Amino acid sequence: MLNNTEGFKSGFISIIGRPNVGKSTFLNRVVGQKIAIMSDKPQTTRNKVQGVVTTDDSQMIFIDTPGIHKPKHKLGDFMMKVARNTLKEVDAVLFMVNADEPVGKGDRFIIDMLGESKTPVILVINKIDLIHPDRLMEVIESYKDLFKFDEIVPVSALQGNNVDRLLDVLKGYLPEGPQYYPADQVTDHPERFIISELIREKALHLTREEIPHSIAVVIERIAKREGEETVDIQATIIVERDSQKGIVIGKRGSLLKEIGTRARKDIEMLLGSKVYLELWVKVQKDWRNRQSQLREYGFREDEY
Repeated sequence: MLNNTEGFKSGFISIIGRPNVGKSTFLNRVVGQKIAIMSDKPQTTRNKVQGVVTTDDSQMIFIDTPGIHKPKHKLGDFMMKVARNTLKEVDAVLFMVNADEPVGKGDRFIIDMLGESKTPVILVINKIDLIHPDRLMEVIESYKDLFKFDEIVPVSALQGNNVDRLLDVLKGYLPEGPQYYPADQVTDHPERFIISELIREKALHLTREEIPHSIAVVIERIAKREGEETVDIQATIIVERDSQKGIVIGKRGSLLKEIGTRARKDIEMLLGSKVYLELWVKVQKDWRNRQSQLREYGFREDEY
């Protein structure tokens, strides 16, 4: 934690919402680089991912939480515990909704949950690029009667529309405080975590049906080659059934190779060096319901 400066504001902000409303897209936009993975599959985000935005007079620590959903296994229970617990720890809450979709059961469930919180809540209506401007007031009105929001800010996280205004609004809700992280730090997660997530993201993009939800990624080894600007990475993709293993590997290893090729490009951008990536696939039956496996793959309840 860096020294306190008079007039400097800092605080923690939770981003919550249903799956696929654009929370990770927003986080990547405000920190200026990719730290949270994105896909159109529900429950892509499993852990809380912190992004740090530092300006001359403030530091905002955003917490991207798993999308609120009804849990179907121990992993789902863990994800919901993470999302709920962050509400108790923050200075402000961004409740993000999709402008292009009507208020749904999931939104109402979150609003009920927010009713228990005394933290300022800002409604962020995302994806305004998908609707005609004339429809925006109608969307705002559909939420206004459901909860007394402290602010309502429409944005497009994908295109960056109105995001700077949202940051200005947020700053008004932060207390004076210290700079928790160095100005050039954009996340509290180690590179190993982000690398595993980038690999998982590519697997999510290239698989369908139940397979994306059954995937975990474990980094076995990261080592820089002596005297070279190359990093060797070995990782294992975990699935729950033998049939899933065959699908992830693909015909003659084609799908696994494509996952590796796409992931390597993002990892090279992250590390700023050439990467040699080796991937394996391993079956760990019903791992999402096994406490020991959840701990081994980085889902630790005692941290939340």
